[in-house]
Amino acid sequence: MLSRKEFMLVAIAWLFAGQAQAADVTVKLGSAERVTRLFAYPNNCNVICYRDWTLEQTAEHYLGQSLQRDGYATAKVSVHREQQDLYAKFTEVPEGYGKPLEQLLKTGELAYAGAKLLNQDGKWQYNWSLFLPLGMALENRKSIELLHFPPDYSLTQAQDYLESSTTNRWADLLVQNGINAAQTPAFQTIIDIAPIAAPANAGSALEGVYSYFNAYQTQMVMQLTAGKDGQALPMVAFGSPVRSWVNQQYGVSVDVLGLAQISPVAGQQVAVLGANHPSYIWYAADPANNGGDQQKADAAGLKVMGQDLSAACWQARMGEQPSQDASPVLNACIEQWQVTEKLQTCELFYTSVRNLTPEAAQAKCTAS
Repeated sequence: MLSRKEFMLVAIAWLFAGQAQAADVTVKLGSAERVTRLFAYPNNCNVICYRDWTLEQTAEHYLGQSLQRDGYATAKVSVHREQQDLYAKFTEVPEGYGKPLEQLLKTGELAYAGAKLLNQDGKWQYNWSLFLPLGMALENRKSIELLHFPPDYSLTQAQDYLESSTTNRWADLLVQNGINAAQTPAFQTIIDIAPIAAPANAGSALEGVYSYFNAYQTQMVMQLTAGKDGQALPMVAFGSPVRSWVNQQYGVSVDVLGLAQISPVAGQQVAVLGANHPSYIWYAADPANNGGDQQKADAAGLKVMGQDLSAACWQARMGEQPSQDASPVLNACIEQWQVTEKLQTCELFYTSVRNLTPEAAQAKCTAS
């Protein structure tokens, strides 16, 4: 039982915590020109606007997503103009909430400079759009996902950086590893090495553009892997172009289910896990890519499913306790999904990739 003195100390701490959560914070976003380029405005107009939003509404939309994904359910944001500049006013947020947003926009200028140079060199394509990772958790992140580029429909149709077949599939795998579905966005703070919304088949065309965004990429990795309490956050590198970029940039090799440590800034050690691209399983499990052999295609898909579940398991566990030793966590996850729960791995493959019913998947996996 608490003594009176201890009770008062707890009450005072609670009072100050409540005050910290109820601050009003105003952030200068910059000129209309700056906000236009950093928020990809207008997001979805081709003569007719899919959503006919003003610049202020567009900024409010993405900043509101960040509030939700940071877990500030009662917080609000409004964007308004004062003379030539736009300002975002947040209510019921921590006192320093504006700092990570200011950092993101400042770093976004580096991406804009890279895209502008890319265009000057004649390498920009007509159906590309500069798209920063807007709407992510600005403060309460659990882990970082390093990916290739965002699909164009995330910008033009969804206006949600986390709405794509890639991110949705990975969120499902995090849920299979014990993360509440509402909490998966905190684990999916994305950095794309090419901050360009492009058609899903644009991967090969984007392979020659990474160097234009080097300053942006490294600054984002440094900023986003730094946790609130000084503990570096774990990062997953998805797909071969991204794993190759990590090797080129930081001098470490990260194969699928391979671990490495990088130092984005002196004194900071970030655990990095190599993984398949979340959409790779459909390529690996396609009979056309396995000589037309359905059995061989299923075997390839089952292997990738085991790898993907193991990687998501590591991300979930390290995200919840980032101070852990990364290697034993990975070993335990591989043991779980590729040995102990191999039957469940099989069933998840057949239900999520082959679209069998749970009963049919169970029968198939039990028989084999």
